[in-house]
Amino acid sequence: MYTVLNSSTDETYHRWDAEAMARCGKRLGVTVEQQSVPASQVMTKALRMASSKSLPDIVQFDASEMPTFAEAGGLVDLRTLGLRTEDVPEGIVDFGSYQGTYYGAARSVNTLALFYNKDILDEAGAEVPTTWEELRETARQLTRGKRYGLALSAGGAEDGVFQFTPFMWSNGGDETDLDSPRVVEALDYWKALLQDGSLSKSTVNWTQADVNDQFMAGNAAMMINGPWQVETLNTDTSLHWEIAPIPVPEAGAESVGPLGGAVLTVPRTGDTRREETAGRIVACLASEKEQLTYALNSWMVPANEKAAAEWRERVPELDALAGQVAAARSRTARLGAGWSAVSLALQSAFQSALTGQSSESALKRAQQRATSGN
Repeated sequence: MYTVLNSSTDETYHRWDAEAMARCGKRLGVTVEQQSVPASQVMTKALRMASSKSLPDIVQFDASEMPTFAEAGGLVDLRTLGLRTEDVPEGIVDFGSYQGTYYGAARSVNTLALFYNKDILDEAGAEVPTTWEELRETARQLTRGKRYGLALSAGGAEDGVFQFTPFMWSNGGDETDLDSPRVVEALDYWKALLQDGSLSKSTVNWTQADVNDQFMAGNAAMMINGPWQVETLNTDTSLHWEIAPIPVPEAGAESVGPLGGAVLTVPRTGDTRREETAGRIVACLASEKEQLTYALNSWMVPANEKAAAEWRERVPELDALAGQVAAARSRTARLGAGWSAVSLALQSAFQSALTGQSSESALKRAQQRATSGN
């Protein structure tokens, strides 16, 4: 019996994973079972199991958390277990790596896009915005009564930071220098949308799920969100939504979003035979065929380039998302385990800046917090 610790607590994801594990187990002549806990508990549970020497054979970490476990020496280099990466884009290899070592295999990845209500834009005669100036103008134009032009998450959690990165990175900002003019400009842009009345004041409390709820209820004409919302969006057949790349500061600039998703890792247990079999299970779950099946179920983009090419043909309505993934960046590529301190500092900065403090002051404090760790 081989065990996989993951966060597939949602009934459909749990079922998809169980089916994939059964297929791979049959192929390899082993039994594979999953232990699912909420995403926020995976790291805590894995660390607790490591201290009691009761680690599972495979752990699926959110990619932003994996470096913390890798830094402690708790993971096996997947290349030593025979996993290959020639069909995986460099950005996605980085996504599963820590200090150049490949510890995490992604089955699928995601990023953010601009979702818009086609009926609302058509009725207003509005074009899909491509630049910050156009987004600001269109959001103002579409704000009517209880309906806001745009919804996004600036909540005090990783959701808000994930949503800020396309604005920070596309503007040339950097997580290593939070109080630089480029990052200040990006946060000032969020503030301008709020001051225009185009964003709800509740933005500072919303998760990405809250944003999707507002969009589906008709309380927002556009939203920044990801493909994990598609299954829910499609439950309302009267809602005609489409997606586009997130607008950029100037025409012609590249829209750089964050890579999101989870990676399959093999914890270091000291039992090399079990680790080798665990590596074969990971290789099967992350194979081209299994990636495509998982991606078509979950609306995520396959990490494997060949699977992604077929996915584009099968899901043409999300083609813009595949384009965003190609340019997307891993949040931990530059800072590794140091990302969590930056994330916490930014979360605090959003709360301060969007409730009155200047972006410059809020980000100066954020940079101090990120550097000092408190």
